[in-house]
Amino acid sequence: MHLPHSTLKQEFVKKWIMGLQRCKFSNKKMSIFERKKAIKLSADTAMASARKGLTCWSRALISNPDRPVPTTTRRASSACKKIVKRSRRIRRTAKCGAARKGQITRSIAQCLVRKRTQILKSLIPGGEFMNEVCLIEETLDYITSLRVQVDVMRSLASASARASEPHN
Repeated sequence: MHLPHSTLKQEFVKKWIMGLQRCKFSNKKMSIFERKKAIKLSADTAMASARKGLTCWSRALISNPDRPVPTTTRRASSACKKIVKRSRRIRRTAKCGAARKGQITRSIAQCLVRKRTQILKSLIPGGEFMNEVCLIEETLDYITSLRVQVDVMRSLASASARASEPHN
């Protein structure tokens, strides 16, 4: 399931170039936002197709490439605030027995894990349909693929910057 980093990078570049060639930016009057969206879409599709449908996230991304980008940072911070408020309320109302404190701690931990799992499921394409073990495996693979995508884009940006510098 896991391709070596360099092989995945080569496969991504090949698929991404094919996708960009299909876009033909020079023929269309596109705004910067439209170009950005087209580049992102072709990069995501290339990343997913480089995995050859071996992962759930790649199949989900290919089947729904226009999937909205989640805004989980706001939800995550509000969820954490709610948990902290709830834990303070529980501490105030709880008796000082050791068994009760253990229950409270366990309850808070379970709530945190449940909330963070939901956030992670919303970040990974197709994640909402995965169990926890599959979600962790898919997340690791997705992060590896995103890192490849970032490495390639950084390389292109630095090569473009070097090419535009005046020669001495």
